[in-house]
Amino acid sequence: MKLFTIIMLKFFRNTTLLALLVVPFVVSAQTTTSSPYSQYGLGNIKGSLLPQNRAMGGISAGVSRIGLYNNINMANPASYASISMTTIDIGAYGGLTQLSNGSLSQNSFNASLNHVAFAMPVTKKSAISFGLLPYSDRGYQYRIADKIDSNVVNYLYSGDGGISKAYLGYGIGIGKHLSVGFNASVLFGKIKDDRSTEFPDDIATFMNSQIENSSSISGLTFDYGAQYRAKISKKTDLTLGYAGSAGNKIKASSTTVVTRYFLTSSSDDAPSAIDSTYYKEGARQKLTLPMSHTVGFTLSHSNKWLLGADYNITKWSDYKVGNVAQGLNDSYSIAVGGQYTPDVTSVTSYFKLIDYRLGFKYDKTYININNTDITQKAITFGLGLPLPSNRTSFYKINLGTEFGQRGSYTNSLVRERYINFYLGFTLNDQWFQKYKFD
Repeated sequence: MKLFTIIMLKFFRNTTLLALLVVPFVVSAQTTTSSPYSQYGLGNIKGSLLPQNRAMGGISAGVSRIGLYNNINMANPASYASISMTTIDIGAYGGLTQLSNGSLSQNSFNASLNHVAFAMPVTKKSAISFGLLPYSDRGYQYRIADKIDSNVVNYLYSGDGGISKAYLGYGIGIGKHLSVGFNASVLFGKIKDDRSTEFPDDIATFMNSQIENSSSISGLTFDYGAQYRAKISKKTDLTLGYAGSAGNKIKASSTTVVTRYFLTSSSDDAPSAIDSTYYKEGARQKLTLPMSHTVGFTLSHSNKWLLGADYNITKWSDYKVGNVAQGLNDSYSIAVGGQYTPDVTSVTSYFKLIDYRLGFKYDKTYININNTDITQKAITFGLGLPLPSNRTSFYKINLGTEFGQRGSYTNSLVRERYINFYLGFTLNDQWFQKYKFD
């Protein structure tokens, strides 16, 4: 009875902490990007990656454990089979972005809580995982000026919102070398796009107008994965991985509002509505998400170093709203990265205990503007900083930084340069251990 009480108290303590952190994350949904490229498709696709993966270029298909610690890799649910301790991972994100068209530039900063993930072994060869993280985000605002009969007309474009993902997954080892797994995820959120047309105040013939389109998105998606691990020497392991997702269909409920307005003479130049000329709510459609395939590998040597690479292709040309294709291109990406830990058993130097991570990624996105493919490339690096631990609990702070660029000045486009910062806290805890009592 005493053993059961201790286990339940420890379970309640940790799950309560997790719940308290999840609630503000769900409630405080906010725009976390400032990019004109986020207006296409479902916005910036975030990827199911934690800071430790992002610091290594985003490799994930062949990643199970990263060094000595248990690691939650929801990008390939087959990796859950390697989890031997209760694991909690909580993280935040911050990003600096500079947009430039060659003559003008604009800087912005965004930050938010990024993820909350939990995993727990079920048997020696299986584990479950669940959590909450962003799926995509949208955030942009720009103005285009044009002339009509020698008068300047401004077209204003803006958008915000995002989609979150709550997932539940299971992974199991089959035999000595193979593991498989799956995730069931619920996508939910809202994205909004506005377009306004504003005429000079001295033109009384035309009325300013705004078209606001918003979509509430929800639905169930599935993804799956497999990993094959084999020893190629006494201390070196090779892991081959595959992760994929089917062409899931989710729901979108759209609302369109068209408003006529004039600009007030107040200092903030705020619009005042005259009439809502059109309102339509509840137009429901199916969104067809693309199939995605990722293959990759890692080479790891004891707990000293790890090297890996991934290749991904996603069929965004199959993305549809209703039965209408959205004119997106198939995307592909390449990621390479690794980690080096000088000595995980060192008692003389803390710096020898640190994980040093480095990576690179290249992405041909699904966007093509003016016959120009929008590409993205980035260099990544980070650290894994172990904290004081005991026999049954291990703690680590994971830091990741990404220096990247998306787009270019080619064909009058916008170049986006960014620095993204990722912070994660990882806990490995032996919840269900046996205690002795005198």
